[in-house]
Amino acid sequence: MKTPEMFPVEIFSIGPVVIKNTVIITWFVMAFIIIASYLITRRLSIKPGVFQEIFEAIIESAEKTIKDTLPVSPWTVIPFITTLWIFIGASNLIGLIPGFMTPTSDINTTVAFAIISYSMMHVFGLKTMGLKNYLKHYTEPSWILLPIHFLAELTRTIALAIRLFGNMLSGDMIAIILLGIAGFLVPIPFSLLHIVIGVIQAYIFGILTLVFIAGGIRMEQNKHSSKEV
Repeated sequence: MKTPEMFPVEIFSIGPVVIKNTVIITWFVMAFIIIASYLITRRLSIKPGVFQEIFEAIIESAEKTIKDTLPVSPWTVIPFITTLWIFIGASNLIGLIPGFMTPTSDINTTVAFAIISYSMMHVFGLKTMGLKNYLKHYTEPSWILLPIHFLAELTRTIALAIRLFGNMLSGDMIAIILLGIAGFLVPIPFSLLHIVIGVIQAYIFGILTLVFIAGGIRMEQNKHSSKEV
């Protein structure tokens, strides 16, 4: 029996760019989500079917969670945060399918997710606060803190990537070890645990991104409130 790959392997290269199996699987996850979203939403009905009900339940849960965290309309970030949750969740769980490797057990994939999270934090900050106010908050209460602000954002972005990578890689490693020792029987209950961990890790990644976004927006709202007082 062939042992599953624990680490990414090169599939092909385009010049200096190396395409590994985790990249191919990530593309597959993207295609699956796009096709599934199209099929679910192309015929929305007042009397929803099973898939529409599941989709609506996901959106309603996301809206409630974001509404409790964000000081502005939740629909400002619902499309982004919900997509992030679904995308990372699917990436975490696809490794359960025989022949597929978990893309998030590759540090390059989790760094890409962290960069997206970091970038969108600034996008929503600029959209809400404006360029001048957004850049100004990096120098408050003193311009001396400017390097510390940048360092704090850099470290928490790295922490996002490493947390997701570490949890998913360790899960894959344990599954492979159990598969080698006990065959296919023991990993079955462990697979159920892997599902729970994959969903939780996707939720944590998204909620931390949401908290970072809400922090900047709330800061600006507090400024306006103090001026009105």
